[in-house]
Amino acid sequence: MITGVNHITFAVRDLQSSIAFYRDLLGMKLHVVWDAGAYLTAGDTWLCLSLGQSHPAKDYTHVAFSVNEEELRRLRTALKQAGVVEWKENASEGESIYVLDPNGHRLELHCGTLATRLAELQSVPYNGLVWF
Repeated sequence: MITGVNHITFAVRDLQSSIAFYRDLLGMKLHVVWDAGAYLTAGDTWLCLSLGQSHPAKDYTHVAFSVNEEELRRLRTALKQAGVVEWKENASEGESIYVLDPNGHRLELHCGTLATRLAELQSVPYNGLVWF
């Protein structure tokens, strides 16, 4: 049985610019760096940056990271000042910012939980929604 997400790995073309994005802009903790990669954490989430060719998805596939509302406001300003590209505007429950990392990986910075999303679905259900 799967018990959770162990880690997320992103292929990156430039390790230093990717470390700067995740550590300096997003505030992740950098643990180690080597010639072809780095390990960072965001809370309990382990992120691996792996040097190589990057071919991120061009669809809705993305990774969402949790942030509180105050931090989201700070990040919104910092990301705009850094010229980070937003790839989508938020249209669902909870405040979110959808951005591209330096390699084009799609990220969401989200205030909310599965519980808050499910509560919203009780009052505004998706088309075809089935509860289990």
